[in-house]
Parts: sequence; C-alpha cells; structure tokens
Amino acid sequence: MKPSSNIFRENSEKKQEKWIVMTNMGRLAPLLLPSICITLFFTGFFVYQNPFKSIADRNVLSFIPQIDPECDLFKGHWVPDKRGSLYTNSSCSTIPDSKNCIKHGRQDRDFLFWRWKPDGCNLPRFNPKAFLGMVRGKKMSFIGDSVARNHMESLLCLLSMEETPRDIYKDEEDRNRIWYFPNHDFTLSTSWTKFLVEGRERQDGNKKGTGLFDLDIGKIDEAWFKGLSNIDIAIVSAAHWFFRPIFIHRGDESVGCIYCNEPNVTQISPEEGFKLVYSAVFKHIDECENCKEDLVTVLRTISPAHFENGTWDTGGSCSRTSPFGENRIDLRSSEMKIRTSQIEQLENVIMKRDNKAKKKFAVLDVTRVMLMRPDGHPNGYWGNKWMKGYNDCVHWCLPGPIDAWNEFLMAIIRRLR
Repeated sequence: MKPSSNIFRENSEKKQEKWIVMTNMGRLAPLLLPSICITLFFTGFFVYQNPFKSIADRNVLSFIPQIDPECDLFKGHWVPDKRGSLYTNSSCSTIPDSKNCIKHGRQDRDFLFWRWKPDGCNLPRFNPKAFLGMVRGKKMSFIGDSVARNHMESLLCLLSMEETPRDIYKDEEDRNRIWYFPNHDFTLSTSWTKFLVEGRERQDGNKKGTGLFDLDIGKIDEAWFKGLSNIDIAIVSAAHWFFRPIFIHRGDESVGCIYCNEPNVTQISPEEGFKLVYSAVFKHIDECENCKEDLVTVLRTISPAHFENGTWDTGGSCSRTSPFGENRIDLRSSEMKIRTSQIEQLENVIMKRDNKAKKKFAVLDVTRVMLMRPDGHPNGYWGNKWMKGYNDCVHWCLPGPIDAWNEFLMAIIRRLR
C-alpha cells in the first residue's frame, strides 16, 4: 500500500468534497477485482421485530420474530421505472454542486429511471408526507463521512417536495449541518466523523499530515457522540477513511495495523479493523446513559465504489449508463465481507444486552443493492475545479439510485409505529 499523497493531508480537509473523493478512491483500490477497481435493507430489525430474512442467508438477529419470513428486501434487482425520482436537479435547491451531475453535463438519463424490486415482496415508494408524519417532533442525525452526508442530502431533497426546510446551522467547514421542518417540528442533521472512534493523523517534523492515522477504539469520537443525547434516530456509517495505513490502539495497548509493513506490528485486515471499530461504537451507543432510552440506531452498511480501468489517480472511471444484474456482481467481494463484519458486531452487542433494554437497532443494508449500480456515480460530472481530470466513483448523483436508501429508511421507521 503506497503512502497517502499530500493531497490527503490535514491542510486540505476544509475542502471536504475535494479530498474525501480522492481518499476513498485511493484506498479502496487494492481491495477489488481487476474488472472493478473498488467497488449495503434489513437484515435484522429492532429489538422487538425483524420483518425480513437476513443478510448472508441467515438471520442476523435470529431471536426476533419475523413478520414475513419469505422476503428479504435486499435480495432483488433493479427494474425499469418510468416515473423516476420525486425531484429533479432543478426542483431541489439543496443539491450540492458536486452531486448535481446533470448540471455538470451528464447527458444520459437512463440511470434515473430504475427502482429496487425485492424478490417476493414490495418496497413502497418514498412518500415525503408520510415520512414527515412519522418523524414529527423527532431529531434525526446522519453520522459518518461524506457518503453519510450524501445520504442525508438525498433525504433532504425528497422531503423538500412536501415542506421547505430551514437551514439553521452550518459550521465553518460545512461538515456539520442542521435543517428544520417547522410544520412537523422535525430536525435533520449531519455529524461528521472519519472513523467514529477517536482518530488522529500523524504529523511530520513540519507539522504536516503524513497520511498515517492512529485510532483508539477505547475512546469514541466525541465530536459526534456528545450530541447523541439529543437524537431520536441515528443513522451510523463510516467506511471510506479506513483504506489507508491505520494503527489501531486500545488505550496504551497496540492492537495492530491496517496496510502497514512495519516490523513488530501485528498486521490486520480491513475487515478485522471494521470489527474492532464497530464493536466499540455499538457498545458505546448501547451503554450511553445520557441518550434517550428509546434511541433508534440504524447501521447503514458500506457503500461500494465502482472504478474501472484504473484507480482514482490512474484514470479510473465509472462511465456505465445502466445497472448490473445480480449475476454481474461478486457476492464474495471485499465490500460484502466488510458489510458482514459490520453487521456481526451489531448482532454481538444485541445478543449480550439486557432483555429489558429499550434502545433499538436496525440494519440498512445497501451493499449488495448498490453493487448493481455502477451507473449512479458522478464520474467526471462533479464540477470540481481543483480536481479536473479525476473522477468521483464513490459518491452518488442527486437525483439517483441513492434515493432508494430512503425508501428503506422509511420502511424501518414505519415498523416502529
């Protein structure tokens, strides 16, 4: 694994969309098959119910009664849909410039006219009026990296077709945002974190970032965790910063390192790294004493990238214009292994918890679904003046296939009622 480029260093972080794309691209490259350089709805439901079959052809939360044991919403395929998205790139004013693919010259439109169809059951279309009714008086936060932000931006556009939200907070770096829907007393926010746990980049003698990171799985990243006590529904995800040299610690104990070749350091795989981090994160959430007792935590599994014919810095692109069938994806890919490791850690925490615990957990499993959508990325149509010639095959166009994630999310929330 070659060292991180200076592009990834700390002094470039203020331009989030600039560097997160490159970081994601560069670190996913070693994990994929040659044909696709880098490539997660339910598998388990809340503590009281699990309406669908699980991932990996087994029940992740097998002790939970099932409503429909014959249906797994995540096993299915994309079907043509003439209706397309509820919004357009011009009807939603909050689309970030870097996700507005049509504005930046994407000519094909076929990628907009597909819907996810589970095998054996139906996934209802997103209904912004119904969604806002279900979250009236609630606070929802998307916690994670810029793909978590991408997910929130999709939901924001969908909901804005029913009610225009107020933009009530933006930090200096435009990483953390808060939107408010006054007619429904609903607050929607993003909380930025690279690793979910405490992480720091090592610096050289000139106090510049080296691209090497230290994570302490014994400590949560307080930047997002301190606000969790006010949240009713948390959508947790972080993945794309893990594909770089990372030294993992538990306090003063050295656990191992991802992508390191240093002597006397235990080498661990990215999947093992995810296990260590997500185990710690779910334990912190489950044991959070200041959090609301009925807090709902939704794990959104890893979202695949689709570089072909190179990596992010060697001309890799994602120029396809239609979905893959299931026979075109690799169900044994690195992303699928990571997705399984994420879910297993949630299962482990739930299996060990007190039966009287009221906090609820769910899985929004987009990995397999999105492996079939190599056509949904901005590619070269992201208008980044700093990165001309580089393609974004990590994030998702708006509108686009990422909107399906919120149909899954709506189904989760509906079953809470």
